[in-house]
Amino acid sequence: MRRTRAAAAAVTACLLAATATACGGGTADNSGGSNTAPEELTYWASNQGPDLAADQATLGPELKKFEERTGIKVKLEVVPWSDLLNRILAATASGQGPDVLNIGNTWSASLQATGALLPWDGKNFDAIGGKDRFVESAIGSAGAAGQDPAAVPLYSMSYALYYNKKMFQEAGIAKPPATWDEMVTIGRSLSKDGKWALGAEGGNLANNIHQVFVLAKQHGADFFDAAGRPTFDSPAAVDAVKQYVDLMAKDKIIAPGNAEYAQNQSLQDFANGKTAMVLWQSAASSFKTHGMKEGDWGVAPVPVPAGSVPGTGRNTNSMVAGINLAVFKNTDNIDGSLKFVKFMTSDEEQKLLNKTYGSVPPVKAAQNDPAFATDDLTVLRTTLGTSAAPLPQVPQESQFETAVGTAVKELFADAAAGRPVTTESVKAKLTKAQQQMAS
Repeated sequence: MRRTRAAAAAVTACLLAATATACGGGTADNSGGSNTAPEELTYWASNQGPDLAADQATLGPELKKFEERTGIKVKLEVVPWSDLLNRILAATASGQGPDVLNIGNTWSASLQATGALLPWDGKNFDAIGGKDRFVESAIGSAGAAGQDPAAVPLYSMSYALYYNKKMFQEAGIAKPPATWDEMVTIGRSLSKDGKWALGAEGGNLANNIHQVFVLAKQHGADFFDAAGRPTFDSPAAVDAVKQYVDLMAKDKIIAPGNAEYAQNQSLQDFANGKTAMVLWQSAASSFKTHGMKEGDWGVAPVPVPAGSVPGTGRNTNSMVAGINLAVFKNTDNIDGSLKFVKFMTSDEEQKLLNKTYGSVPPVKAAQNDPAFATDDLTVLRTTLGTSAAPLPQVPQESQFETAVGTAVKELFADAAAGRPVTTESVKAKLTKAQQQMAS
């Protein structure tokens, strides 16, 4: 489903209004849904593995297991991140969407404001085993404060710096960079002979936002003020965006071709030895799929400014990441949808799926499995607990990702083409993005 201009306008109006009345399908109360098609479900899954086919291979047997247990057939579509938000927004506007879907936890407040998702009140949580099964911080990223969550946590994640141990050893580099100054210095020594220091997904709007959000925090900036008004072109935000794009434009440690990457190509480059580092959420399973072995890569916290150590405020080094499960209120199989969410968040499935994807289970009991005590996941869990910050919990968050994420994408395109990336050009892009939010 493509997002039409009319659909986009309807979504924008709904997001800005943020009233109690649902847009698209569903009603303003919590009842939502029917059981007119009790034998089937449609599920939109986000791309968690190295490619769409890998996710199909991972999820297919689990969905078959669910069908055998319940008699409900699940039609699966794995949606790439480059398309997912627009697909969801179009579905909330038209009322024509799947029964169950993955949403990035950063989108929870925006999609909640449309009224199109099933609220997870006490009754619905009871149907899947209770709200207290989940880690509190994960529930906190499932919707706006003071409201019933719009979704249920499925995978918890944070960002880490992954580095290729062999490439570091061959270059005589003893340890990964802890600061951005070290990143540039080390990066320049690694970027030679057709190889590059750092991979990026310059065409992926969500990934762009995640990176510049963290850098903005480190510069002491937020993209919204205390009243929820956008401040995209503040001097500190401009500096943060320029710092990120300059890793390609000025510092020359990101390959120009990465400006077009939007579907995890940087992970494949890393696994193939084309790049030495990548900033990513829970990447271990993707590396293994691409032929790397445990121990081929190392994991470290994302860099912070010189003289700092990871922590909160200006020393934030990750956004609070995660994937949530949501149900459309106008589903024609409400009972089956609740059963499916219960299945996917069961201890058994949480252990299996989070092991496969290298993420952290948001279900407390599943975290006790020894598989989640690896070096990778220890860094991710520590980051989540000490130095990660949530993206703005405002109804316009998804519009922010689109507007500013596109600005960063365009700046990467300029850098790849050899066009100058200046403070003035960055400010102009961010000012345009801010104006788009108001139009």
